[in-house]
Amino acid sequence: MEMYTQNPSDLPVPPKDVRIRQFQVKPWRDGHRVSVFLELTPFQQDPSGEISVIDTHGNEVANLTIIETVDTINEFTIHLSHSEFQEKYTALVNIFYPETPQEDKANNQVAIDYLPLPTTRFMVVDRAQSTFVFEK
Repeated sequence: MEMYTQNPSDLPVPPKDVRIRQFQVKPWRDGHRVSVFLELTPFQQDPSGEISVIDTHGNEVANLTIIETVDTINEFTIHLSHSEFQEKYTALVNIFYPETPQEDKANNQVAIDYLPLPTTRFMVVDRAQSTFVFEK
């Protein structure tokens, strides 16, 4: 897989070494939307992520899921769903990968849990947060 980056010495890293380089949230003047800028280190495998926006009471007012992004630089607009306007919010981002099944070295088998509904465990490789304020 070829990866093009702005800096040729910036080599793609394995999942465990992927990091958030920049996470910025800027509120729109309408009080209902925010622009999100997320930059990651170059990666060998496409990471997933989740961004949540929390109000001052701890209620989640927005959520965005990123599924296996191919870009190191991502920009989103998130619409907030809230009944009462508050000035201060916190945006949280988690970057993660699905965990791979562990090998059973003694029996040379892969250990997988078989459940009626498939479940996936995730390895969070980095997280960040940003607080922002809507001006009245």
